[in-house]
Amino acid sequence: MTNSKTFLITGVASGLGRAFAAAALADGHRVIGTVRRAADAETFGASERAFPLLLDVTDYAAIPEAVRAAQREAGPIDVLVNNAGYGHEGILEESSIDDLQRQFAANVFGPVAMMKAVLPGMRERRRGHIVNVTLMGGFITMPGIAFYCGSKFALEGISESLGKEVAPFGIHVTALAPGQFRTDWAGRSMDRTARSIGDYDAVMDPLRTARQAKNGHQPGDPDRAAQALLRLVEAEHPPTRLFLGEDALGLVAQKLDQVKAEMAAWDALSRSTSFAS
Repeated sequence: MTNSKTFLITGVASGLGRAFAAAALADGHRVIGTVRRAADAETFGASERAFPLLLDVTDYAAIPEAVRAAQREAGPIDVLVNNAGYGHEGILEESSIDDLQRQFAANVFGPVAMMKAVLPGMRERRRGHIVNVTLMGGFITMPGIAFYCGSKFALEGISESLGKEVAPFGIHVTALAPGQFRTDWAGRSMDRTARSIGDYDAVMDPLRTARQAKNGHQPGDPDRAAQALLRLVEAEHPPTRLFLGEDALGLVAQKLDQVKAEMAAWDALSRSTSFAS
């Protein structure tokens, strides 16, 4: 371990959040971890240097005071890891606006509220690192998870723009984009809209079946992702975006190639819209 830091990690009860918190604690850091159930708070608080914070990140009004109280106990926050969230699976036409609002509440509005709560202290101290977990769904898309990808695209854009705003204050912002990791994201953590339109069967049914079958067999190791996070926050010049996993790298590279090819194919039309000189 190098210098001890105080982390605030949302969603430490399971998945990547639990792995991130365990690795940071093992490395000698202090970790404020948000959970939504008292039982999870008790379990997490049993670890040394762990400070459980009972908080639902969609309760925006409660976040500022909760963060202030946590800092009074654990010290100023050096690293915020916005990890809490969930996936929504469903064909867009079959999914409701309420589904969309809930997805953005957890995956976008909650993380933004957390960032707003820690930024004043980071700005005053002229240091800090915000890590927003976006997954590769914040850069690539797949059918059947339009609301999820939309929420992660939004968080990616917010992260990149914020990074430019706060760079003069010594604050770094990184979008952390894992591929498929062996968590319960595709299991109990996934909200699935019931199927209703037969025209989409050929698109959606194989995807849903394959995703459920692959749950528990994903290639990514959460513990290794946690080690990557620790290396990231120690970097002097951390990246704007960090992909984790060979699957993420491969799919992102494929999309970049497709974007370049499409830009080239439509270059003349793109350039035709300027005023004639």
